[in-house]
Amino acid sequence: MRNEASPPERFLWQRLRNRQLNGHKFSRQMPLGPYFCDFLCREAKLIIELDGSTHDDSAEYDARRDACCRELGFTVLRFQNAEVIGNIEGVLSHIMAALVQAHPQPLPPAGGE
Repeated sequence: MRNEASPPERFLWQRLRNRQLNGHKFSRQMPLGPYFCDFLCREAKLIIELDGSTHDDSAEYDARRDACCRELGFTVLRFQNAEVIGNIEGVLSHIMAALVQAHPQPLPPAGGE
């Protein structure tokens, strides 16, 4: 766990905090198994990870972490830092789609039921 968030993490956090994204609660730097998640929505079992420049060793570590999280029933979304800074609306749209998939709206009852 890092003590200080990167600028892209702070930028995304400003859009996720205080249930701003359709009422979903996100937390930062949360432990899950032996790992820490950049952002975690427990109710939707959704993890959001931000990646900077990728090196071979970090790619292997990320793959192990993602596999562990999936085994625990979580979906992992990964975004590049540049994507968060340059296309925040697109990133938020992708996150919203994952949230809707995790919690689809129930169909309304058929006439009169």
